[in-house]
Amino acid sequence: MIILLSGCFFISCNKYLDVVPDNIATIDNAFTDRNQAEKFLYTLYSYLPQTGRASVEGRYDDFTWSGRTALIPDTPRPLHLLRDGNRATDPYCDDWVGGLGGTPLWQAIRNCNILLEKIDQVRDLGQYEKIRWIAEAKFLKAYYHFLLLQKYGPIPIVDVNLPVSASGDEVMVERLPVDVVFEYIIEMLDDAITDLPLNIEDETIEMGRITQAAALAVKAKIAVTAASPLFNGNNTRYASFRNSQGQPFFSEYDHGKWAKASEACKQAIDVCLEAGHDLYIYVGTDLSPETQKILQVGRIYTDKWNKEHVWGIAWSIAGNNQLDQYIGAALTANHQNHFRSNINPTMKAVEMFYSQNGVPIEEDQFYDYENRYETVLTRADDNRLLVQTGVQTARLHLNREYRFYGTIAFDGGWWYGLGRTDENDQWPVNTKSGDASGQRGLERHSCTAFYIKKLLNIQSSFSGTTYVPVRSNFPIIRLADLYLLYAEALNEYLDAPNAEVWNYVNLVRERAGLETVQEAWTKYARNPDKYLTQTGMRDIIRRERSIELMFEGHRLFDIRRWNIATSELTGPVRGWNYMESLADNFYQLNTVHNMLFTDRDVLSPIRTSEIAKNPKLVQNPGW
Repeated sequence: MIILLSGCFFISCNKYLDVVPDNIATIDNAFTDRNQAEKFLYTLYSYLPQTGRASVEGRYDDFTWSGRTALIPDTPRPLHLLRDGNRATDPYCDDWVGGLGGTPLWQAIRNCNILLEKIDQVRDLGQYEKIRWIAEAKFLKAYYHFLLLQKYGPIPIVDVNLPVSASGDEVMVERLPVDVVFEYIIEMLDDAITDLPLNIEDETIEMGRITQAAALAVKAKIAVTAASPLFNGNNTRYASFRNSQGQPFFSEYDHGKWAKASEACKQAIDVCLEAGHDLYIYVGTDLSPETQKILQVGRIYTDKWNKEHVWGIAWSIAGNNQLDQYIGAALTANHQNHFRSNINPTMKAVEMFYSQNGVPIEEDQFYDYENRYETVLTRADDNRLLVQTGVQTARLHLNREYRFYGTIAFDGGWWYGLGRTDENDQWPVNTKSGDASGQRGLERHSCTAFYIKKLLNIQSSFSGTTYVPVRSNFPIIRLADLYLLYAEALNEYLDAPNAEVWNYVNLVRERAGLETVQEAWTKYARNPDKYLTQTGMRDIIRRERSIELMFEGHRLFDIRRWNIATSELTGPVRGWNYMESLADNFYQLNTVHNMLFTDRDVLSPIRTSEIAKNPKLVQNPGW
């Protein structure tokens, strides 16, 4: 087969790949020596989904911004997915064959198999590197199978590439029950993990390559997904969903999967700590504790390869149609030259954060939830580092936890960084129509009147006329994610939560400046005993994940595996009335559009042309 590999992007090296000599495009040439084979290995990483990356063509990762917590108002693909749903004839963000923002993951798996088949041909490859590269290829093959399973449900297993001489029946592969696929993925990961290094050995050129700690963390996440309601015991919902042999794709509920998931999470945590990973706590020079807590939210994400990032992706370009340009708020009247502001937080995201007491605002007995949309004039005794003084803003913006102020920019708030590093002289954020951060034309403003602060590196420079970005890496999995997965798995396995469950949630809360679950709910919640029951603690853990990992690409897959996506993703997407300049008119709920997420949308469609080529595949229900 002839394969074009030039132009692929290597996540840890700022260059394009060219794995074969000019005019000799054969696979064997990719394995003639170590250097060529290494380029082929790097190409395997290039298929990782472009999570957290944006471009002018609208290739946003469809699952990063979904979940009704962020809105992309003017880019066709994500807008159609959020508002109108997908289509089977030419799917948006198609990861089955690639296209419309998708990644061809079956091609990625095929290339993983090629490396495993050909690596013995490399004449000058040392034994240690050979073993490590094989382990990396096995990990990536397993991970790409998981990404397909997560999105499409039951899938075929492609353990080896079919030869050119394969018969028609051989190439018509079957989709397999989800339990079979999960077992294969876990076995492949186990086979790879022992031959991976504990840590990256050369951080200058190897950051982003898989380690033993990262592989175990990914395995833990996969085990939790396998135990979750979408895949575990969903046989009633998908009773008629079977392959061409009549095999059901979904089996009965197995409580033991939660035991396996909790064990996998604990093992991953132990190895991550051994490898030097830990929760990242930002300590700023000459900053108040309040400002440090606010800035910490973004720095956990943007400080490159900090110790909390177990595995991530580094993109080579920033500021040129990249993520920062699409989320940045206008801070001066000159904003249209620098920020498109296409990705906007929704009211659902804003209301998800806790009150300053560390419980949901709708559960806090001391929070005026019923009047949260009313406006007030901020006073000098309000925290001047959280909101501007003497401005009219909504009660909803006041008395919230630090993660809210570190994640969301709102009318009457502040933006630290981007050229201003004095906490007493931050950028004011004013989002009413006509204001610097508000609507000043037909585009390049927030259609909800909120902006995402968390994902924009505060070390980037913005003078009002010139913007100079600072690169970040995108964390695929970080330690806080792993802690919350462990708490979830253990809570589901036990009859009632115990100290171990609370402890791993509290580690995340403590870093955020909140009291423990036990203290916060006992002192402030309308239901002070909520954390004592499995059901109550389940709700607490899910809310904690949604807040801590906001805008990091986890929520849509979380609500899908929890089997609540149809309710969570159906309904109005709202913000403030950004087209108004007067406070009384601006602070009215404005519905940007309505979403309808049905049962068929839970599993993405396989392109109809693929079904036509291979009728054994069987299309997903509803498509």
